[in-house]
Amino acid sequence: MQHTNMDGSRPVDTPAGGFPASQNTESVAATIIDSGEGVPEETSDLPDDTTLTSKDQTAWEEKDSKDPNEVGFDGRDDPFDPLNQPIWRKWVSVFTVASGAICVTCASSMASSTYAGIERSFGISSEVAILTVSLFVIGLGLGPLLLGPVSEFVGRRAVYLGSFAAFLLFNIPVAFANNAPVHLIFRFMTGLAGSSFLSVAGGTVADLFENDKLGTPMAIYSTSPFLGPVLGPLISGFINQNTTWRWTFYLVLIWAGVELVLIYLFAPETYKPQVLKIKAKHLRKTTGNQELYAPVERSDRSFMQTLAVSIKTPFIILATQPMAVLLNLWTSVILGILYLFFNAFPITFMGNKGFNQQESGLSFLGIGIGQVLASACAPFWSRVYKKEAAKHGGVAPPESRLLMGMAGAIATPIGLFIFAFTTYPNVHWIAPILGSIPFGMGIVWTFSSVFTYLVDAYRPVAASAMASNSFMRSSFAAGFPLFAKQMFDKLGTVGASALLAGITCLLAPLPFIFYRLGGGIRERSKFGAGSKVNEQNASDNKKA
Repeated sequence: MQHTNMDGSRPVDTPAGGFPASQNTESVAATIIDSGEGVPEETSDLPDDTTLTSKDQTAWEEKDSKDPNEVGFDGRDDPFDPLNQPIWRKWVSVFTVASGAICVTCASSMASSTYAGIERSFGISSEVAILTVSLFVIGLGLGPLLLGPVSEFVGRRAVYLGSFAAFLLFNIPVAFANNAPVHLIFRFMTGLAGSSFLSVAGGTVADLFENDKLGTPMAIYSTSPFLGPVLGPLISGFINQNTTWRWTFYLVLIWAGVELVLIYLFAPETYKPQVLKIKAKHLRKTTGNQELYAPVERSDRSFMQTLAVSIKTPFIILATQPMAVLLNLWTSVILGILYLFFNAFPITFMGNKGFNQQESGLSFLGIGIGQVLASACAPFWSRVYKKEAAKHGGVAPPESRLLMGMAGAIATPIGLFIFAFTTYPNVHWIAPILGSIPFGMGIVWTFSSVFTYLVDAYRPVAASAMASNSFMRSSFAAGFPLFAKQMFDKLGTVGASALLAGITCLLAPLPFIFYRLGGGIRERSKFGAGSKVNEQNASDNKKA
């Protein structure tokens, strides 16, 4: 059985399955492909967004773990260690955080079926009504920048309870608003609150399972942020076909309330520094030894400094790292297309295929099936990664993560082209739905590949690399729906869909290019793993 060090981190010779607490949840989701071969230890064990000099490294490795008053985990029989929880409790926790992630991401797209009702109730244009989705997604993108570091200071459970309580409360004015500004402002606030939950939820799964057992639970959890947006219009289509648009948000309120209760009952604290803090308090009370302490209680890290780094570094990466920008652009376009489809599918299936609103919602099943199929391929990609590791002496280079992205780069445009040329009214309705299956598969493969690569390639600043991706991706997802109707009205369903497919074709070479050139680019980047710039700086500092 694998155990933890005194400070709660995983042993240095074992790959960590977890990601920095401030990282967006999709980065954790990407570990499904590795089945536990997640982020190297440098990412999860060293302070976030800090490139350590050799002196700092030595200080970190020689931290005062021999102090007899420092509290750590005591092996297999330690009831405080999250790894030692009963297996049933671990799985209940996994399904609890997975259902919470589905709730938040589903709420983003459920509103796409409420446009007509909102327009009538508030007397607004269709472009303004679309903001109910766009502003929510912007909140999801900004949240990890502002709220990501919170869990490092208060733990995961406090973030879960606080964020979902805020998510529940902010949805009340969304559902009962009597004017558009109130509705839209609180849609943004609900996205912001929900993002803080997503930014740490995957870390709980990594906390609960050893690396060799992490694959299956992470695969189950990781499907949830992908499935949520697809389930949204499927559910809300039935609601808005048969009752008022407000019931869409009444359902979100009910769902969020149930999730809050489940989180309170079944999502214990698993962030190991905070668990050790709880253990230290317990031992001080039961033993009377007031000298006992957890490492986090002696930490001099400042919340404001951590927050400043969390906000600043992602934009530095976007300004100075072309490889990260291009990969972010790739995932941003794909997510933008997915959110554009929340407007385009009703145009296609209700306009060309004669569907009603609830049937139009069901048309998203193709994308969902594709995502499930792609997630089921996790064991295959795990074998591919292990073969790459064997070819490179047991440690695969970060560029090995892009092999899956190559499959995604091929599947995505194929699915979009099939969809485009089967949207004619005289083609059976099942054809475009079947065409959307490879698009759904491409989404999962592309995102998982880029997420794991960004974490591996920009290891010293992994959390900020992912935050830069989250910000850029959410910006595209918020913007694309705003021009969907005009684009499809002007170009038609075939032309507009084919144009989107063509854009993904232009971006398809990226994983092939960076598979070949990524290593050299990393070496010349001050943020890259294996950076020769940092090695030279460290050498110069040592000579000085």
